[in-house]
Amino acid sequence: MKNLWNSIVNWFKSIKSWSDFANKANLTIEIIRRIVLYSIAGIFIILSLAVGLGLGYVSALTNQVNVPTKTEMQTELQDVNNSATLYFADGQKIESLQKDLVGKKVSINEMSPYLKKAIVSTEDSDFYRHKGVVPKSIFRAVISDITGIGAQTGGSTLTQQTVKMQMLSSETTWKRKAVEIFLAMRVDKYFNKNEILEDYLNAATFGRNNKGQNIQGVQAAAQGLFGKDAKDLSLAESAFIAGLPQSPSIYTPYDDHGRLKDDISLGMKRKNIVLYRMYRDNQITESQYNTAKNFDLKSDFQKPAKASSKKIKYGYLYNTLTEQARTILIKRLAKNDGIKYKDLVKDDNLYQKYWTQADTELHNKNYKIHSTINKSLYVALNKQAQEYKGNLGSTHTDNATDPNTGKSIKVSEPVQNGSVLLDNKSGQVLAFVGGVNFKKSQINHAFDTQRSPGSSIKPLITFGPAIENGLIGSQSMLADFKTSYNGYSPTDYGETIQNRFISARETLEESYNIPSVNLYNYIRQHNVHSKKYMSKMGIHLTNKEYNQLGITLGGTATGVTVLQQASAFSTFANKGVHVSPYVVSEVTDPSGKNIYKHKETKTRVFSKQTSYIIKNMLHGVVTKGTASALSYEANFNTKNLFGKTGTSNDYRDNWFIGSTDGMTLASWIGYDNFYGNNYNLSSNSTDLNQELWAKMANAVYKEDQSVMNVNTSFDRPAGVKSYKVDKETGTKVGSIGYNGVTANVNQHTTNSLYYKGSPEDMSYDDFAIGGKSKNYKSFWDNYFGHSSNYGNVKNLSNSSKSASTLAKENGSGRTSGFSNSTNSNDSSQVITNNSSANSASTESAQSTSSNGNTESGTGTGGSGSGSGSGSKSSISSTSDSNTSKETESTVTSTDNQSSNTSADNTASDSTQSNTTDTTTTPVTSE
Repeated sequence: MKNLWNSIVNWFKSIKSWSDFANKANLTIEIIRRIVLYSIAGIFIILSLAVGLGLGYVSALTNQVNVPTKTEMQTELQDVNNSATLYFADGQKIESLQKDLVGKKVSINEMSPYLKKAIVSTEDSDFYRHKGVVPKSIFRAVISDITGIGAQTGGSTLTQQTVKMQMLSSETTWKRKAVEIFLAMRVDKYFNKNEILEDYLNAATFGRNNKGQNIQGVQAAAQGLFGKDAKDLSLAESAFIAGLPQSPSIYTPYDDHGRLKDDISLGMKRKNIVLYRMYRDNQITESQYNTAKNFDLKSDFQKPAKASSKKIKYGYLYNTLTEQARTILIKRLAKNDGIKYKDLVKDDNLYQKYWTQADTELHNKNYKIHSTINKSLYVALNKQAQEYKGNLGSTHTDNATDPNTGKSIKVSEPVQNGSVLLDNKSGQVLAFVGGVNFKKSQINHAFDTQRSPGSSIKPLITFGPAIENGLIGSQSMLADFKTSYNGYSPTDYGETIQNRFISARETLEESYNIPSVNLYNYIRQHNVHSKKYMSKMGIHLTNKEYNQLGITLGGTATGVTVLQQASAFSTFANKGVHVSPYVVSEVTDPSGKNIYKHKETKTRVFSKQTSYIIKNMLHGVVTKGTASALSYEANFNTKNLFGKTGTSNDYRDNWFIGSTDGMTLASWIGYDNFYGNNYNLSSNSTDLNQELWAKMANAVYKEDQSVMNVNTSFDRPAGVKSYKVDKETGTKVGSIGYNGVTANVNQHTTNSLYYKGSPEDMSYDDFAIGGKSKNYKSFWDNYFGHSSNYGNVKNLSNSSKSASTLAKENGSGRTSGFSNSTNSNDSSQVITNNSSANSASTESAQSTSSNGNTESGTGTGGSGSGSGSGSKSSISSTSDSNTSKETESTVTSTDNQSSNTSADNTASDSTQSNTTDTTTTPVTSE
């Protein structure tokens, strides 16, 4: 500071005269003038660059925008008071989505002149002078974005606001703002001001009406607030309505129940601001301004009224299509913002943001959602479910605590049904049953509930992989004797043990548990991983689940949906190719542009040879096994029908899945047990579910026979080999040594189908998977007529019922040992058109069978992760203690243990919740 002062003093001292002073002063002034001029020029250049950068920025952001045509813009701008529409496969309308907003479109000539003037003065006083945007707004937006002070600039013109409401999503990014500016200029180019103003006044939201409904458009506002048409509004009323769009929830006079708020002063103050701006713009006189300002509107507001409710005819379908369409829009919105869906679902807050955007779009814009649902088939399936629901089991009534209010309420628990009809070749969901009473439960039991699949999973997870890898043929023998894997002791239906060797074919036909567990353990010993196949079919389980032997009985931690199980099962009908299922075929936006079209996804899972053999074996389920009742319940040709039953522990879940060449129909029944109850199905639930399945299948066949293709047989492909084998051992005929004597074993023969591998040579003690030395001794003693317990069914339960009664009740008809009858031509194989398949066509399990059709079984101890020596004659247990039951019971899974049991039935106590978030640990058994 001192130096500065000294410099000034020295400068004055250097002045010799007034002339010298003047010269120096002029020089200083000139320097200052030039500095100012250069500064102004610099600022101008910087501003020009900023504007240029801003315009360039806008241009870059909008460069990738699809430029809409005038017709497309007109359609979107005028798309008010609409919502998405849902359609059946043939184009028939299902329903329009219920709107969040109520309103009615009117022309600008049907609006009060006061209203039009009020809106313009309040929202955009330069509306009639600008070209859609105000340049200073663009500059302000660029500066805002560069400095980071907000991502939104505000001050949008009426044109921009209309574009934002009608043509864009509600996101608040600068990119959207740039597109908004671009489209606003385009709209202003193609449409006159009255057209734009009309679109705005019909699209804007104006708070709530006297029924508590959100309102859209000035006509709905006029009727909902003042009980008159928009053309009849007074100046004060027009000003009040014009003030609402700035903050509808704050200024609206009504609450969400349609009651007038105690304090409406903010809305009144806003009305006065609107009136002042009209007066300022010379739209009204001072006298009009004062009169309207002092007018008390409170007495003009409508009294509260009750809103009428709309009944949805196809509730489950409505919700399913809405949910799936919303997900499609969420993915599209996220993709437009450069966000991957898999990353989006990991961020709850971000996902909720896009969920809200997509939901708003669907409920307020005219999207068209086209589905795969066949109307006549959907109606037919649901009609059968409604007519039969009273036969499925008791409806339990009990007191419970409402989780939302904490109050005691009375609840009823009916037996629920979830069914899916799938087109095998395309993956289209043709019809489904979501539940038995939409009014009482909106949960979709076909798509959203996860339950134990019971024994219906056996062909998918165990037998398919075993045949694919050449580990068994259709007549390979599996042990059904008392066994234990580290404390996990599976049993068959009714806690029984068959005490005999059972063929792979019969195991599936009668859904025995112990042989299935032995086989699953065997394929794991041979490094065959079921996960490889299950994942390709759309069923994703954890490694922990795969390591537990009870998984082959349905002992999952979370369960599967009916759609997943139907889709996976259809893989066999598709010759080993899985086709991803879908219900939404395409989506078009309000302008008619297609924004989504389903792309077919096919994945090879099994060879066509394996698929044929599995179909061949599963045909026996409906001819002589656990679903044999279908042979007389079905009103169509069942020669080419194959299927599988499934029941979880304690009759918690019951399944039947049946396929023909054309379709797969899966039906599940069970209780929801929402309130901690423990209701189970009756012991004849398999009979009941099969009868329901038959009724639905008959209805489908009556409506459209081509859907089922029941007369199309499954041709035997090249590569499927048929071998003549000994019926009791599943091996080639030959001789063995018994008590020092060599004996020929060739009394009874049958045919065994293989894809890879071939039958082994006859042996004394190495022909059955899971067999032990004492089992073989018992077998040969019985075979040669010596005293033996072989084939005597052992009942481990406390029930006093006989083995035959349990067998009939639980669906497994085979209670005796192997048949000593002569070879017959009874065949459980699918009829083939291939004349070269004559050897296989005589294949038969040839054992006597009483036609039962429910399944159940239990297991004790841990769920078992088996392993063993790998030899078929002896299987040692492995580590992993997981409790489980097998039979028609379910298993609960904890962090340390999980139950796996099955006999076409297993489901854990936790399996009863019926949402996707539910954990189901069912195990199945038949």
